Amino acid sequence: MFAKPTPGYTTAAAEGDVVVLLIGMRINSFWAVHHWLPVAVGMPRMLRELDRQPVRGLLGKVLLTANPRTYYVVQYWESKEKLYAYAAAPEALHHKAWAAMNRKVRSGRLKQHVGLWHETYVVPEGSYESIYFDMPPFGLAGATGVLPLEQRGRRAADRFTHRSAAEEPA
Repeated sequence: MFAKPTPGYTTAAAEGDVVVLLIGMRINSFWAVHHWLPVAVGMPRMLRELDRQPVRGLLGKVLLTANPRTYYVVQYWESKEKLYAYAAAPEALHHKAWAAMNRKVRSGRLKQHVGLWHETYVVPEGSYESIYFDMPPFGLAGATGVLPLEQRGRRAADRFTHRSAAEEPA
């Protein structure tokens, strides 16, 4: 089940812009399990839905915890348009979960028992770089594939200036 490390130095095979979504929850009241547990189980359900439907545009994800109260997911998307389309799709789990959450907020039932947050970044090509050493595909490389470091440059400055073939002048 555990991925084997790729030996040596590698970098992510990302091309073009990179869309990164950080999304998570904070348990504000541990005793209010009936409020935060549905939120906690909702995200894995959405991620399974996205894994079954790759056309929606999720390239990869990493589940993380910041502390015993805060849990989040780093997601890599094909485009912000695909991310927005998934968020707004009425048949998707996200739309249903967000509507239920909004109903609870309006009714006052959450009463600060659970916090939600997200941050979305569209990172233009040439504004990101990555390096991994003796790591299995992880993060951006887990989402887009792994390349030997030399294909993008040994120095961070070289990797920042990489442009995909589609972006290079003729």
